[in-house]
Amino acid sequence: MKIIGDIGNTEVKICLIDNKYKIKKKINFKTSEINNYELKNKFKSLIIKKDIEMIIFSSVVPNVYNKFSNYFRQYFKKKIIEIKSLKLNKLVNINVNKKQVGSDRLANSISVIDNRNNYIIIDFGTATTFDVVIKNKYLGGIISPGINLSLNTLISKASLIPEINLTKISYVIGKNTNEAVRSGFYWGYAGLIDNMIKLIKRQTKSDFRVVLTGGLADLYKKSIITRCKVDKDLTIKGIIKITKNLV
Repeated sequence: MKIIGDIGNTEVKICLIDNKYKIKKKINFKTSEINNYELKNKFKSLIIKKDIEMIIFSSVVPNVYNKFSNYFRQYFKKKIIEIKSLKLNKLVNINVNKKQVGSDRLANSISVIDNRNNYIIIDFGTATTFDVVIKNKYLGGIISPGINLSLNTLISKASLIPEINLTKISYVIGKNTNEAVRSGFYWGYAGLIDNMIKLIKRQTKSDFRVVLTGGLADLYKKSIITRCKVDKDLTIKGIIKITKNLV
């Protein structure tokens, strides 16, 4: 059995996979709540120490990664392998400085690569990221403000804006503050996404398949013009692919 994980700014996802690389169990943490007690409590129901052969993670939060690393070293006598320490160029031709790209974004890109099609991957996380893959080449991407982060910042800074649950809104012109903010975030970000896709196509002179992942993927699939598919497990699938081929 192997443990794989993705440490994001908002959430940590952990999976237990068997020797056929099938997911057997999943657990999630809020990144801000990670401590030794929480780790011990969560892992108690997930695994038995003697079963674990290997631990492989992607991480964009170094201090939380260190907490996991210390925990696994102490309780499992195992060292975490961070995916960037592996020879990822065997799976993807990275045309940028690897140190400047988040591990999750590389895992997402490796997940979709099939050496035939071109992909734009849009990840709705703490930031909204766009990553561009042509055949087996990772070209780079775009980082824009995260939707929930932007919404929460607006609510915290503007006294008259109430707590708002971001949901689909069928019209553009709001009749009150709630509707106006919902429209701005729903249709405004939809416009940003469609325009970014258009600009990427123009710059690369290529067509793309578009894959959405992250918490708001289902919501924005309904709002953008571009045909796309949703895969909420894209990062985990990428880490599994890396584990299967490079470890």
